[in-house]
Amino acid sequence: MPAQKRTFLTRFLIWRLKHVSHKQFVFFLSIIVGIMSGIGAVLIKNGTHFIEFLLEGKLIQEYHSAFYFVFPIFGLGLTYLIIKYVIRHRPTQGIPATLFAISKKKGIMKRFQMWGNLLAAPITVGFGGSVGLEGPTIATGAALSSNLSRLLHMNQATRTLLIGCAAAGAMSSIFKAPIAAIIFAIEVFSLDLTIASMIPLLLASVSAIITSYFFFGNDVLLPFNIEDEFAIKDIPLYILLGVVAGLVSIYFTNIFERFQKFFEKIGSPIKRLVIGGVGIGILVYFIPPLYGEGFDIINNLVQGNPEKALENNIFQLDSANIWVMITLLSGLVLFKVIASSLTFGAGGVGGIFSPTLFMGSIMGFTLAKILNNIGFLSSPVSESNFTLVGMTGLMAGVLHAPLTAIFLIAEVTGGYELFIPLMITAAISFSITKYFVPHSVYAMELGRKGELITHNKDHAVLTLMDIKTVIERDFIEVYPDMTLGELVHEAIVKSKRNLFPVVNKKTRNLEGIILLDDLRPVMFDQNLYKNVIARDLMQNPPAIISLEENKMTGVMKKFQDTGAWNLPVLSNGVYYGFVSKSKLLTAYRRKLIDFSGK
Repeated sequence: MPAQKRTFLTRFLIWRLKHVSHKQFVFFLSIIVGIMSGIGAVLIKNGTHFIEFLLEGKLIQEYHSAFYFVFPIFGLGLTYLIIKYVIRHRPTQGIPATLFAISKKKGIMKRFQMWGNLLAAPITVGFGGSVGLEGPTIATGAALSSNLSRLLHMNQATRTLLIGCAAAGAMSSIFKAPIAAIIFAIEVFSLDLTIASMIPLLLASVSAIITSYFFFGNDVLLPFNIEDEFAIKDIPLYILLGVVAGLVSIYFTNIFERFQKFFEKIGSPIKRLVIGGVGIGILVYFIPPLYGEGFDIINNLVQGNPEKALENNIFQLDSANIWVMITLLSGLVLFKVIASSLTFGAGGVGGIFSPTLFMGSIMGFTLAKILNNIGFLSSPVSESNFTLVGMTGLMAGVLHAPLTAIFLIAEVTGGYELFIPLMITAAISFSITKYFVPHSVYAMELGRKGELITHNKDHAVLTLMDIKTVIERDFIEVYPDMTLGELVHEAIVKSKRNLFPVVNKKTRNLEGIILLDDLRPVMFDQNLYKNVIARDLMQNPPAIISLEENKMTGVMKKFQDTGAWNLPVLSNGVYYGFVSKSKLLTAYRRKLIDFSGK
């Protein structure tokens, strides 16, 4: 290419290859990704707060609470119009979309995902949609890092690492919890914990939190200070909290999944908008604390002001009465996931991280209130500590991220005094939920399809492989009624293979296979050339691979179970080709090298 025709990017890439090592360049990119994720978090958060300030600060307080019903519907309608006419693509849920890109798209994300959530998420949440902003923020950073990686010709392993850096940067910027942010990226996105990945994650997390401090100052989303010390005698109560958190996590996941399936069956986006919009409008009208993210409610509970969190209840019930308060708080736990599901079903854009924190905090506070008022305890338990640990329990169960849950609460509280109850509750909640619900809400759909990247490297590599790349189609087909003579002259002589698929000429169905070893005893006896046909020589294959149903993990298991070296592949029930174990293992080794980035 003539020098004068080279673009600036081309000249930069050539210079980089000559003067900057790959490792150094990844370190530099991780800082850039962290800054971009931090700015994305600032834009989404400030946009949402601005809308809430305009609406909630004036109209609701000065006019009528009926606006609680109107605003979510209006916001979801506006979101629908923006998606249809401005974005022109459907921004899927943030973290699930990112996981899908890593698992099935080699870390490649569409360009509209860089800015789509910046428009849709603040409107959804600002107008009262009962979802969070963490998912859209992470998806925005991930899309930015993915497209930056493609622009700079990074390989798949580096692209995946930088997506993890974006996730860490987004979480670090939102919560000002850099360690928890790194653990989140490792737990949720199944990144390898190595020095090669740790340093970029650290750089991204630190650069993002510095960006956050630059724009937000010392303000934190969850300003907690631990005042009550942990007592050993309370361990059984934290075990109980872990059990309750596990049960609530199962409830959350099942309700969320059922609503998703319900709305998926509704073909018309307008119908989904009407059903979901009216549903969330009614819920928010009768239960105003469900409006938006709900961090004000969480902070009121931690600070010991539950009456302030419940003062807007439409029935004007006396929240000073302990059992009325407990009933109202229990209702928030039960209905928050329904409100979030309706928001998503109606076409809203958001995440489920904040709803999980919301439900977990109220669950912990409510359980503490119940324990303190049934008269069984010699001394009261700390309601603020149960509020904090409750969030950990639900995060561990719903998100399947126990380490993230532990370190997030430890970091935002500014200390590790609650580390023991955090670990106890998170471990119990995660174990119970994992037993009944094998995949988190982020990974349910991918997990059911066997397309989810996990920390098991063998499984991860197989998940990334495409079965079509290892199918061989140069096997000579034979038909059931072909004579031995025809087999010898039309198949054996022309083929370089030692296996022949027996295919029905009309239907293309696979009827069996013939091995060269089965032909050797008879192929030289010309007296049998007209008397023996293919149907007499064929046998059933040891197993069959379905192109539409079997993933690479299942294919590998079939080879292990049968001990076969070649297995036939069917597509829509008809013969398509073969997969050989040798080619499969060769492709696996190549993908492993690419996956490891070595």
